[in-house]
Amino acid sequence: MADRPPQKRLHINLDERKLSILVQSLFSSWMLAFLFEGQVFYSLAGAFDLAPAVMVFSGIAAHFAGLLVGGFFVKTRDAARRLFLCSYPFCIAVCVIFFFPPSVFWTVAIIAGSFLAGSCVAAWGYTLKSSTPKNERIKTVADMLILSNVLMIVLNMAAIHISPHVGLALSMLMLLGAFAFALRLPADRAAASSVSPGQKENPISMAGLLAFLCLFIVIITINSGLMYQVVAPAFAHLEWLTSWYWALPYVAALFVMRNLPRRMNRTYILYVAIAMIGLSFIGFISLGRGVVSYLAVNTLMLGACGVYDLFWWSILGEMLELHKNPAKILGIGLSANVLGVLLGGLIGNAVTSSNSHSPNPTLLALAVVCVTLALLPPLHKRLSSLLQGHAYLTAFSEMPAREQTDEVGRAARFENLSQRESQVASLLLQGKTYRTIAGELTISESTVKYYVKNIYSKFNIQSRTELIHIMLKKEDAATPE
Repeated sequence: MADRPPQKRLHINLDERKLSILVQSLFSSWMLAFLFEGQVFYSLAGAFDLAPAVMVFSGIAAHFAGLLVGGFFVKTRDAARRLFLCSYPFCIAVCVIFFFPPSVFWTVAIIAGSFLAGSCVAAWGYTLKSSTPKNERIKTVADMLILSNVLMIVLNMAAIHISPHVGLALSMLMLLGAFAFALRLPADRAAASSVSPGQKENPISMAGLLAFLCLFIVIITINSGLMYQVVAPAFAHLEWLTSWYWALPYVAALFVMRNLPRRMNRTYILYVAIAMIGLSFIGFISLGRGVVSYLAVNTLMLGACGVYDLFWWSILGEMLELHKNPAKILGIGLSANVLGVLLGGLIGNAVTSSNSHSPNPTLLALAVVCVTLALLPPLHKRLSSLLQGHAYLTAFSEMPAREQTDEVGRAARFENLSQRESQVASLLLQGKTYRTIAGELTISESTVKYYVKNIYSKFNIQSRTELIHIMLKKEDAATPE
């Protein structure tokens, strides 16, 4: 009897957000360590002197297809949960095949498992949307990516330093854990598959922004594919180091980005990350193949990957509010990531296997960096217009409600805002639409527009983003050194 209260507290504390993180982290650790160019699979192939290139690229292509089409047949939150509960046991069965010598079944298993894995990742959009408020999704995504990569490191080390089959068995335990936690995901709720209150679905704007974001993701992740096929093999002789250090800079970058001060503008860090990618390839071509060279190249490259992965995961997380099918948005967006890796991998494989005078992969990587630099400003402009100043808005709305009220109150005294204008400004800064503000204050939408016009006039500004920026500047000025 004395043991029951702690068990009850554990059950209460394991809320839907934590469940969603555990389910996706456990599943992703298996996917990253085994399916998606994982060290468990490479170790198994090496044990049989098998060249895995065809299976690897086939699996990546199947994963891309699963992400792309997942949202078209997963149309409710309950359907997403059913997909998890059916797919995880199937993926465990897929793993069993790899305890036997290589055969055509290996290729079939990789393709089938990769397609299902892509669909499951897309379907997680429903769980992400229902379990976490919009402005907190960057933290949920960061926690999921950090935990999944830490678990992947454990699986990689087991496969490399103990036995490939031990790594495979542990990865199956991850799938079993994902299944167990998926059983505890709550049943469907109607609101989970609809556009959030106060938000209007704008298919034209959504399609244009998503297409531009996907173009950006594809181009920048070409470098990830080049890294897998060109950079990583060059340091294969440092297996004792690469087996555990490989993903650490990625995890560190995610941790830093997740815990940045709320007033910091993350846009500048995106430019720093692009520079890190360029420097990593310059280091690769100019330095040797020793420990110091590996640490420099890998830290720069994987750190930049962590910055950008969290960037587009968080953007896609906010876009879930603007479409009735979260799986479609998340799947299409992340399929661009996989497509970039696939293209980069194919290019890198062609360059390294060709006997002719092929272009230097480093020059290709630097060209990608230049194109990315050209695309980032218009992408940021489009994101700000549709998502209402995503980077600045998140910074302000992550403040506790009392701090938000204090900041608006301080600005109201400074700019002589009326009480009603202060109320409108506070709700405006929380990212709420004119319709939502009108409903909360029981006034008409045209009256809200009138107050917003007055607020902008008193601050001598023209947009919500500028208003948020002013609030943050006033907070900085008011914060003692």
